[in-house]
Amino acid sequence: MRCKYNAIAVALTASLLAGCGTTQPTHTQTSAVSIAPAEVEIVGTTTPFASESVYFVMTDRFVDGDPDNNYEDQGGEHPTWQLPLEGPDGKKAYVGYMGGDLKGILDNGEYIKDMGFSAVWITPVLDNPNQQFTGDEQITYGGAFKDGGKTGYHGYWATNFYKADEHLVSEDLSVKQYTAQMRDKFGLKSVFDIVANHGSPSFTMPEDQPGFGEIYDKDGNLVADHQNLAPEALDPENNPLHGFFHNYPDLVKLSNLDDENPKVRDYLINSYLYWISQGADAFRIDTIRHVPHAFWREMSDRVREQYPEFFMFGESFQYDANFIAQHTLPKNGGVSVLDFPMQKAMVEVFEQPDKSDFSTLEEVLYLTHGPYHNPYDLTTFYDNHDMARMNATDEGFINAHNWLFTVRGIPVVYQGSEIGFMRGTSEHAGNRNYLGQARIEKAKSHPIRQALSKIANVRKHTPALQRGIQLNVEMAGHRAAFYRVLQHNGQHQVALVLLNKGPSETQYAIGEYLQEGTWVEQLSGETQTVAKNHTLKATVAPNGVQVWVLNAPIRNTSLISAVRDQMARQ
Repeated sequence: MRCKYNAIAVALTASLLAGCGTTQPTHTQTSAVSIAPAEVEIVGTTTPFASESVYFVMTDRFVDGDPDNNYEDQGGEHPTWQLPLEGPDGKKAYVGYMGGDLKGILDNGEYIKDMGFSAVWITPVLDNPNQQFTGDEQITYGGAFKDGGKTGYHGYWATNFYKADEHLVSEDLSVKQYTAQMRDKFGLKSVFDIVANHGSPSFTMPEDQPGFGEIYDKDGNLVADHQNLAPEALDPENNPLHGFFHNYPDLVKLSNLDDENPKVRDYLINSYLYWISQGADAFRIDTIRHVPHAFWREMSDRVREQYPEFFMFGESFQYDANFIAQHTLPKNGGVSVLDFPMQKAMVEVFEQPDKSDFSTLEEVLYLTHGPYHNPYDLTTFYDNHDMARMNATDEGFINAHNWLFTVRGIPVVYQGSEIGFMRGTSEHAGNRNYLGQARIEKAKSHPIRQALSKIANVRKHTPALQRGIQLNVEMAGHRAAFYRVLQHNGQHQVALVLLNKGPSETQYAIGEYLQEGTWVEQLSGETQTVAKNHTLKATVAPNGVQVWVLNAPIRNTSLISAVRDQMARQ
């Protein structure tokens, strides 16, 4: 039986063992006390994917690498190309395809890698209907929760969970070739977006449309069809094509897949396994809270039977940590989640830095007495395609990235945020507008991207920032100081992070828990040799960060005691 967290020292004290509810022989508890400090194991998480940082791409809205797969005439009287929504002052948002594809991502693999990212999360590659939806209320600029007039450019309206959408692949680039080349050329892993609770919009059409409400198997056979009927009108007992669906609605006019049907579970879970065979290194799970825990437990058991270390994180769009944490428990599938409580706090802090306090962020770290199975495995972010983009200044984005890439968790950044693209806009007001190659070329000299690249690459090469225990020293006003401590599998590293989100430089003199030795600042290369019982002094620039690293076995007894005490209270 294992403890609640992976963040467990090998040299456990009796109190820590008791906290995990584990009974150990007396001689084991006694011997732990005598282990030398440098042999104490300290690690926040042993999950391999925790070493990654993720760039999130909405594939159709990134870069058009292959104009031949745009299908601009597709849809006939219900066209799918561009479909602008007109807003005030000439503003536009789009609900049709814009041309982005897998080749466009591959063409910019070096751009993504150079920023310090090691994985790319893409929206679903699945086949979607070839017309715009004629049911529901018509979507308008700035509108929400209406699907009329929209297309499946985003990939979440699958008609075949085993087939790639023709807009995304090319004659010379299949999904499997894409993942292999991203990995081989750039060292970039692929995170696939998967869906379980819904298919395409399926009812309220004036006349039934091809693709909508239909689901096909891997051989192209029709296995389910909503037939433009309201959920309550479905008749699964007499019509086998209705058996894939619940007879009650869930989200807008989307078909509500019946997760209790063994055929549906097999269909979906086997499709996930198929995409792993095509190169998926991890899954982001859409709308995870709309499907019961039992489904995710079966799914994760089947996936991890074949791929034991496979990483998954879900979208439970709730700001209640106790609620979203239920997905992370082993009994519910042991799936990590996007850290919505931290997202909310980050927006509050970095959109209004002069009026905000770092203590707001300290509250959502849940380093002790938290509800998560392991907070170090959470995926952290400040915005995405389903909410308003962060409406911050360039300095606000820089400070957000300095935080995101140094605190606990796995950082995720949405495409375009490296230039503050469409900041402050919601889904149908520009959030998902096309980025394009021209903007990417200009982005290379943008101050947000330049600062992001520096801190993201520091994390990429600093194991303590990826997997180390976080021990806070100060979080107040514009200032934050904390350690990330790692002593695991022969790695001995302490990182001291100093943050300043204020408009003026600030002085630090850190002595608490500080170990003597030679510390190296990772962005400047500056060194300080600190004697025992002395302080590390630093001046942090406005909107700045410093990461001081000591590569040595951990011998400072106060640091070890503080870390072990914190771990015992997790």
